[in-house]
Amino acid sequence: MKLYGIIGYPLAQSASPSFFNKKFEDEGIDARYIPFEIESTDELPQIIERHPNLCGFNVTIPHKLNVMQHLAGISDEAKAINAVNVVKVTRDNNGKAQLWGYNSDVIGFSRSIEPLLCTHHRKALVLGTGGASKAIVYALEKLGIEVQQVSRNANSQAIAYKDITPEIIHSHTVIVNCTPLGMVGHGIDQCPDIPYPLIGKEHLLYDIVYNPENTLFLQKGAAQGAMTKSGYEMWYLQALASWEIWSE
Repeated sequence: MKLYGIIGYPLAQSASPSFFNKKFEDEGIDARYIPFEIESTDELPQIIERHPNLCGFNVTIPHKLNVMQHLAGISDEAKAINAVNVVKVTRDNNGKAQLWGYNSDVIGFSRSIEPLLCTHHRKALVLGTGGASKAIVYALEKLGIEVQQVSRNANSQAIAYKDITPEIIHSHTVIVNCTPLGMVGHGIDQCPDIPYPLIGKEHLLYDIVYNPENTLFLQKGAAQGAMTKSGYEMWYLQALASWEIWSE
């Protein structure tokens, strides 16, 4: 039986084990998926050694950067955004493992948002500058969309929320929330501080948060006539992309 898993800390909220184990059962795949809750990637070599049938694993907070020191190679996307969330395990004839890093968030987000884009969606506001935003910025730019990031405080790569003008809102018709605001456990009654009354039907609001599916950010956008999309499909598609990588 092949083994797959996820490393991170904590992992109680991860939906990946139930998703993949159901997939394996439904499709008759002789495999199982388990969580490896570790505080440091220094524990990773022991996991690899103890589980010779481990073929791949996902990586979540806080290990998307530190896992790179254990990898034999990294995909162009993962290298560009400096974050790995999928690792494929290969072994030589002597059973020695080599780990290869990828980023399926880029794939999941791109596949989810691309069908929604119209010709007037040329510029995007990306709310937040944390680790999650890097994959989103990379994907949008690959899709030919000019990106302006927004943070609580202005810096070299972002403007501050207080500096969002009506002109910026009108010209940036794609708005992506990459902050945890609105997520279960992070204040579901909260949302990014942007001028929602200026949003109209030409806007597309995308929230990478998927729990709950209909965040306050999306509700406020929909109330203004905007097209909205939750992060659930992105999560689902990035999970499928993980399986594609492991199965290659």
